[in-house]
Amino acid sequence: MKLLMRAFAKLLSGLLLMGALLFGPAGTWHFPGAWWLLALLFVPMPVVGAVLYRRAPELLRKRLNSREQEPEQRAVILLSSLIFITGFVLAGLDFRFGWTRLPAPVVALGMVLFCTGYGLYVEVLRENAHLSRTVEVQEGQKVIDTGLYGIVRHPMYLAVTVLFLSMPLVLGSAAALLPFLFVPAVLVKRIRNEEQVLEAGLPGYRAYEKKVKYRMVPFLW
Repeated sequence: MKLLMRAFAKLLSGLLLMGALLFGPAGTWHFPGAWWLLALLFVPMPVVGAVLYRRAPELLRKRLNSREQEPEQRAVILLSSLIFITGFVLAGLDFRFGWTRLPAPVVALGMVLFCTGYGLYVEVLRENAHLSRTVEVQEGQKVIDTGLYGIVRHPMYLAVTVLFLSMPLVLGSAAALLPFLFVPAVLVKRIRNEEQVLEAGLPGYRAYEKKVKYRMVPFLW
């Protein structure tokens, strides 16, 4: 029950925070892009959480823990939060003052990309029971080299990149896209530090790096 309440509190706080960052600067509740994004993000979330609660409660507990031990990762979390806040505030202001308006086909593309990223995210959760939100080597953790992990070493970060870059498209704001363009650079910094931790503490990870060449984007990096 405690785990369930933590998950609900996390969902509710995230919903309220995003709503405040979007509707506050917009100065109105009539912000269709914001409603679309909130629906796409938070409607499936309780379903995913319920499945994890029933089938993998320990994984759900790990996903709720965001206390980083690595100093470098704490800096990455701070940068990510700044991007998140800046992008949503800009989207709200953009809607309020009409600086930019993305055409409907681009908004629709953003929705498709967002759903694709969400699908990748759920698949990675299914494949990796040790998928903590923090950078660490867990007891009993083993290298996974099948499924998406057989294509890139960090498929979760690929999913996050797709999700973040599609958000301003769903919101219909070109201005909001600017800060989100820094997301890949921040994730590169996180991945480099994470791989140092895994190389030092996870048996077989160096061999896995030789087997799977690309870190996050197939045929690119």
